[in-house]
Amino acid sequence: MTEQQIHLSIGGMSCAGCVAAVEKALLALPGVEQATVSFAEHTALVRGSVDAAALIKTVVDAGYEASELKDLESEQAEREAKEQAHTRQLFRQAIAAALVGFPLMAAGMAGLLPALAEGTIFWLIVAGVTLAVMGYSGRHFFIGAWKQFRHHNANMDTLIAIGTGSAWCYSLAITLFPESVPTLAQHAYFEAAAIIIALINFGSALEMRARGKTSEAIKRLVGMQPKTARVVREGQELDVAIIEVGLGETVRVRPGERIPVDGVIIDGHSWVDESMISGEPLPVDKVKGDEVIGGTINTSGTFLYQVKRIGKETVLAQIIELVRTAQGSKPAIGRLVDRVAGVFVPSVLIIAVLTFLAWYNFGEDLSYAIVATMTVLIIACPCALGLATPISIMVGVGKAAEYGVLIRNGEALQQAGKLDTIVLDKTGTVTEGRPQLTDIIPFRGAEPDNLLSIAASVEAGSEHPLAAAIVAGAEERGLERLEIESFEALSGRGVKALMGGQRIFIGTQTFLSEQGIYLGHLEQDGARLAAEGKTPIYMGLNEAGAAVFAVADPIKADSAAAIERLHSEGMRVIMLTGDHQETANAVAKQVGIDAVIAQVLPQDKDMHIERLQGQGRIVAMVGDGINDAPALARAHVGFAIGSGTDVAIASADVTLIRGSLHGVADAIAISRATVRNIKQNLFGAFIYNTLGIPVAAGVLYPFIGVLLNPMVAGAAMALSSLTVVSNANRLRLFKTGGER
Repeated sequence: MTEQQIHLSIGGMSCAGCVAAVEKALLALPGVEQATVSFAEHTALVRGSVDAAALIKTVVDAGYEASELKDLESEQAEREAKEQAHTRQLFRQAIAAALVGFPLMAAGMAGLLPALAEGTIFWLIVAGVTLAVMGYSGRHFFIGAWKQFRHHNANMDTLIAIGTGSAWCYSLAITLFPESVPTLAQHAYFEAAAIIIALINFGSALEMRARGKTSEAIKRLVGMQPKTARVVREGQELDVAIIEVGLGETVRVRPGERIPVDGVIIDGHSWVDESMISGEPLPVDKVKGDEVIGGTINTSGTFLYQVKRIGKETVLAQIIELVRTAQGSKPAIGRLVDRVAGVFVPSVLIIAVLTFLAWYNFGEDLSYAIVATMTVLIIACPCALGLATPISIMVGVGKAAEYGVLIRNGEALQQAGKLDTIVLDKTGTVTEGRPQLTDIIPFRGAEPDNLLSIAASVEAGSEHPLAAAIVAGAEERGLERLEIESFEALSGRGVKALMGGQRIFIGTQTFLSEQGIYLGHLEQDGARLAAEGKTPIYMGLNEAGAAVFAVADPIKADSAAAIERLHSEGMRVIMLTGDHQETANAVAKQVGIDAVIAQVLPQDKDMHIERLQGQGRIVAMVGDGINDAPALARAHVGFAIGSGTDVAIASADVTLIRGSLHGVADAIAISRATVRNIKQNLFGAFIYNTLGIPVAAGVLYPFIGVLLNPMVAGAAMALSSLTVVSNANRLRLFKTGGER
């Protein structure tokens, strides 16, 4: 079986301990190379030579639920429907438990409840009602705890089930045998069990509602794909579901419609809004032979196009997959938390046992031992700890996607904020990557357009990229193509032709000198153009110089501003290019680059990256993702400039869809904000558990004379998770402050 990537929806996870248990089970399955479980999304991403059925069985055998995620839109809708139904169920369970628990607590505080010895029947009825509440509102805790017990694991469900179950059992015991405990200890905790379940369910419901907001990036992307397409079959136009569109089919797109899937125009002309891919607000002119991308908007004319990519092969699907994969991945800090969480619950159980023994042997009575133990179990639930990292990663990756920055994994998101050196390729990264005619300098006042028309007519027969720039320059000016009588190309030197009885020479200064052409002041003009980073192309008519043309790869309009942003963030910016030193220096000077390493072969670029890393620098490489692949892979973080037609560049960690260097600065800013947010979450979660467990165990009892109430512990535990989710969602408001 070939290696594949499978997404699973995981049900029944309640804390970070569950993440470790599911990952352990999946990794133990033969054929699985990598398994990453996201507690925030309740999903698993598995890579390896294994089928979905085997993975699902493994997860189910481990005590959880699983199903495969397939179609983008239906999967997203199904997941949202399940989450909304689960949230509503949690609210109903919370309300049911609260309607029993809080009135009992209020009546007890008001002294309206009978004593255990005199009100046995009343308390037995209360026991039955609270047992029913625990069965309805808390059954998922007990079922989860039992599954974990069967697989020799423990998680949040274990803590809640033991805490509330022991409270109810203790209360029933003293109800039936009140004489077995001192009068002062005759206090039932039926209402505590109900209220704890109510508070935890309520907190989980609020957490799920807030957590749902973190998938906005995926929802927006999925929403860009139309549900239907107008397909031309046997001469008829039919509206069919998007999943029924096949490769090679002909699709018609009318004004104002979104393009259903990727393809190539075969008839018609229009302007297409590709801002979702390029970030450019102006529509792009599309004619026959041009590629169109699913999800973009046809703004004016109608056209027919042939389908070239469908399903998960489309650009939009690849973008969604990259975002989803990154949201579910873990940086080093997240993996550390998972390892801690894996031993956290067993440690809490040990602490709970020690707490019970200490209070039972050295405390006032059994009641205090029960209260302290129950409070430790409830307050220690590691929900906040499990959410701290993945929830921030989800929001951070989604925010980056809004800026046209596709981050492939959480490790890259964490590393980007540590960078101190940015290495840039020149062509296509700092510059446009498309040579253009920039200057025409005629000899002794000749007409530039006439000379350009002659040069373009000759160069039309050449395949050289610089010749193409001259031809394109003439076409942009609407110049007429002239007829030539003969043409000869001399590789690496230039071309010569015969037109209207005149001999024409176009090429390097050396080539024209060899032909006996007098260039005069054109030599000085050419030297000046070369110093500006442009390539001079000389033209001669018969024995005299006629003009010098300058061709250059223009610098992107925002490169200088983006590099200035990188400098303001403390980055050292280096250009690493195969171009000539003089040209590279000229470009670097214009955009403010700190250092230049020129005339480097593509296969040697990674050596220079390694050398910088050897100096202790944290290095990013920014390139086109093809010639620069070894360097992109070698760097701590590889940024690939994406054209919007190939977003899954395997050698890079980050793809800049919009092709702007502002994306690098945006990624760094978002990385720092995300890591800062993760640290805030972890600090809060660790402090909460570090301080909460000793307080729950009764460390403060000698000073305040009272134990922490288990109901307060339940409320605090729920609040801690909600606080973590809310803090992570603050990232949705983050702005990088850069130009886009």
